[in-house]
Amino acid sequence: MPMKNVRIVLVETSHGGNIGAVARAMKNMCLEDLALVNPRQFMTEECVARASGADDILHEAQVYRSLDEAVADCSLVVGASARLRSVAWPQLDPRACAGLVAQRAAGGRVALVFGRERTGLTNAELERCQYLVNIPSNPDYSSLNLGMAVQVLSYELMMQRQGRSPSRDSGAGDGVTAADMQGLFEHLEQALEDIGFLDPRKSAKLMRRLKRLFYRADPDMDEIKILRGILSAAQGRKSARRN
Repeated sequence: MPMKNVRIVLVETSHGGNIGAVARAMKNMCLEDLALVNPRQFMTEECVARASGADDILHEAQVYRSLDEAVADCSLVVGASARLRSVAWPQLDPRACAGLVAQRAAGGRVALVFGRERTGLTNAELERCQYLVNIPSNPDYSSLNLGMAVQVLSYELMMQRQGRSPSRDSGAGDGVTAADMQGLFEHLEQALEDIGFLDPRKSAKLMRRLKRLFYRADPDMDEIKILRGILSAAQGRKSARRN
């Protein structure tokens, strides 16, 4: 039975054949939700050939213009990073990632995001993710292609599913989606600018740390509404003082 709430997201894939290889890996491991963000090639002859019978995954794949659109309805977003970044972000290994994804998928849609074949995900894209997952490999030859990376993580998900039926953690975001969190972050940045707290020279670093804080806190929808109400009130008072 497919794991319907797990979405595989590929960002700006260069070669159609790699999309086909991902579709094959997904079908092997009972995944069916494939999202493509601005693929350079899709449904090429090589793509279909490497899918090796997983044509239904390809035909049902959704194409999006941005990562934000692709994960807007997801309550958990995990980015696959081929190397550990200088940007400090919560890190998971594949097994821990699968455990968390399986748990959260019991109550809502989750996304595993994979970047470009050569350069991976940008720092801005990584900041859309609550966690990063890194697949350990030979430090002298850490060259996993896209299909292999998806296969490793989807295999760990399959093992999680066969080992136990995950129950949803009561603190798991309560239906909050990536779009809800992004709305909070945009409101927070605007409010900090309005009240004169945000230094333009340090805004990116500060917002990165605040995003990490709120991802760790994992607020539910009522808490997000409270936070945004506080931000609106602070902006209103600042506006009143200006008049």
